[in-house]
Amino acid sequence: MIDSSRETRSSLVRWIPVLLTTGIILAAGPPEGVTRNGWWTAAVFAGTIVGFLSRPLSMGPMVLAALVTLVAAGAFGAGKHAAHAVLAGFSDETVWLVVAAFLLSGTVVRTGLGNRVALGLISVLGRTTLGLGYAIAGTELALGPIIPATTARGAGVVAPIVAGLNQVLGCSPHGNRRSTGAYLVLCGAHANLIAAALFFTGMAMNPQIGGYAYDRWQIRWDWTEWFKGSCVPGLTAMALLPWFLYRICPPDLKDAREASAEAAAELAAMGRWSWRQILLAGLLAVMVAAWATEKLHGLHSTSVTLLGIAAILALGVDGWENFTGDRAAWDALIWLGGLVTMANKLNDEGVTTWFANNVASHVSGFSGPTTAVILALIYFFSMYGFSMMTGHIAALAVPLFAVAKAADCPPLLIVAMVSYFSNLCGCLTNYSTGQVVLYFGFGYLSPQKWFSVGLAVAAFHLVIWLGIGLPYWKLLGWW
Repeated sequence: MIDSSRETRSSLVRWIPVLLTTGIILAAGPPEGVTRNGWWTAAVFAGTIVGFLSRPLSMGPMVLAALVTLVAAGAFGAGKHAAHAVLAGFSDETVWLVVAAFLLSGTVVRTGLGNRVALGLISVLGRTTLGLGYAIAGTELALGPIIPATTARGAGVVAPIVAGLNQVLGCSPHGNRRSTGAYLVLCGAHANLIAAALFFTGMAMNPQIGGYAYDRWQIRWDWTEWFKGSCVPGLTAMALLPWFLYRICPPDLKDAREASAEAAAELAAMGRWSWRQILLAGLLAVMVAAWATEKLHGLHSTSVTLLGIAAILALGVDGWENFTGDRAAWDALIWLGGLVTMANKLNDEGVTTWFANNVASHVSGFSGPTTAVILALIYFFSMYGFSMMTGHIAALAVPLFAVAKAADCPPLLIVAMVSYFSNLCGCLTNYSTGQVVLYFGFGYLSPQKWFSVGLAVAAFHLVIWLGIGLPYWKLLGWW
């Protein structure tokens, strides 16, 4: 009874910032140019984002509560029209791309294909601790385009292997070889974020950013365009990251042949490639090729992914019961579809335009490219205030794009920086995304150390993605 009472009080306390945020915005009243319904949507949307931080409910129920509140307030109108309006976001093609991506990533994990790729790289590259760092980065690079979720890829495939490596090497969070364990954990966490930035399918919300770009500028920001802009700075960052972390967090163990031998033994124990792994690898190769050649065949990335899911089911690579039981996928449908509904409502009711015009007036006087860089840096470091990258994107990407358009920023430049920084900014904290939380939870680094390393990695990213990226994007004609 006491525990239940405490849990109830804790839940009520977590609602306080949500209700305060919503109430204060409503009390302020709509500004000129914003409708009553738009202001209600803005207030509830802001309260929802705060709810992602205070967590009185998980994301799916939090978004459902927001939608129900807006329906009750009449923000969507009445009758059948209201029902149609509130469900509009759930039919968005990028929402279904995210759902399909979650389903696909589950198949990669269940068939053992992800583990096979990771163990193969470690057995080949892992003779030294630095080599293990490169094997972890290589695993993320190989799985980045085919497991389109940072948590599924990091927490589901790579992090357990990192934990196993630490065990083989005799690393303890509170004793021997702690610095070696810390190095491998940092490689896993930060390589995951670079892989997410490299590929359109590297993180669940990346396709949604493409949708935002099309809505604002009618830019087709698809798999090919994304990778065209990310390949040079992204591959450079991935190539240098293990060395950089080795320099700033040097491990006390240099020889890792024991871990390499253990990985080789585990790989041998897996036996030959199963027919499911062979079929899945072939299907994934075809899907990646189809994503990259969308302009040639005209199939949207969502259609390609759903066709891949259908082929997986038809060939018996995975079962329908596994897909229907994938809670992360269907939870994403609810919270992302609801967020899209609210974001579209904010735009339709004039809230986004009002916000953009007000912020643009404060950055006037700079050239378009300079303004784009300033806005991107603000966006990057605002991640300190968010407990998940998805919430960060949902809260700020659309308003920032609106500000950028009002300030006459080069469209492709701001879209590129927001796209890549949406993932890279996860380096700053130990609470930015699920896999980062898991790696931090291994206990090899204190919060203070994680933050200090995160700031150093942020500087590393900015030097590469602005120092190399900006001239490269200039060559591409993006600004």
